[in-house]
Amino acid sequence: MIPLDSSICNHIYPLYVLEERLKPDGFIFASNWNYQERYVDIKIDDQGVYYALRIPFYAVSGSLDYPGVTVRIDQPFLLDRGYDNAMGPYMVGKATTGEATPVPSPAFADTGTPGQPVQAGKRIMQKVERLLLPG
Repeated sequence: MIPLDSSICNHIYPLYVLEERLKPDGFIFASNWNYQERYVDIKIDDQGVYYALRIPFYAVSGSLDYPGVTVRIDQPFLLDRGYDNAMGPYMVGKATTGEATPVPSPAFADTGTPGQPVQAGKRIMQKVERLLLPG
């Protein structure tokens, strides 16, 4: 995780404004079980590693699962995670025979994000700032 400086930090918006301005550019507003904090993500690159710009936000008035909620934006960051998808035939064979073999979840590791995705993340944040900040 690499924090990115941004002038949108601590700004407050109705959630629908964020959605209207960011969704057309490919940002994804994913829901989760937390009704007070969420993230908006955009994928940057994928070369065996998942790179995403993530902008966290939290409810300051209302709950995120209700219309009309107001949110405050927190510090954006670049998420860099590698996925270990190695599951050999032995594990698959065991799973198909019905034996109770635990299947490991994907392993995540910080990948030491290279400069190119960081620069892309900064460029995207500049665009986000143009979309959200007044004039």
